[in-house]
Amino acid sequence: MLSTQATSSSRSIDGDVFRIDGGGAVLLGGRCSDCGTVTFPLQGSCPRCSGGTTVTVDLPNFGTLWSYTVQAFRPKRPFLGPEEFVPFGVGYIDLGSVIVEARLTVNDPDQLEIGDSMTLTTVINHCDTDGSEVLTYAFGPSSHEETK
Repeated sequence: MLSTQATSSSRSIDGDVFRIDGGGAVLLGGRCSDCGTVTFPLQGSCPRCSGGTTVTVDLPNFGTLWSYTVQAFRPKRPFLGPEEFVPFGVGYIDLGSVIVEARLTVNDPDQLEIGDSMTLTTVINHCDTDGSEVLTYAFGPSSHEETK
């Protein structure tokens, strides 16, 4: 699975989870105004202190691969994806203040190692009936060393 740059005929699969700025993805998390806990995705209340005030924050675009697997079979409905299923990587990425679950741009476990530096990107999830690409966020291996 290759990373994809957003175009004028593409859109985010969920604008409440991530937005596309200048062709790149930005994950939208939440920070509790009471205790500072960061969540992804944004939640209405804090899971740590039950505080009811959270603010939207942009999460880092780089992280560290915390764990991973390969989704080797087509998920149950209402899965939206290519007609011909292609296995895809799924991982947990440590962004420092929060660990997020994400698709990976790599589906070969021999190319992944826990602790790898990862960079946020987008991949095509599916195409709408009008041909527009619907993008989801994903992480791929990177040479960015700030996360190690």
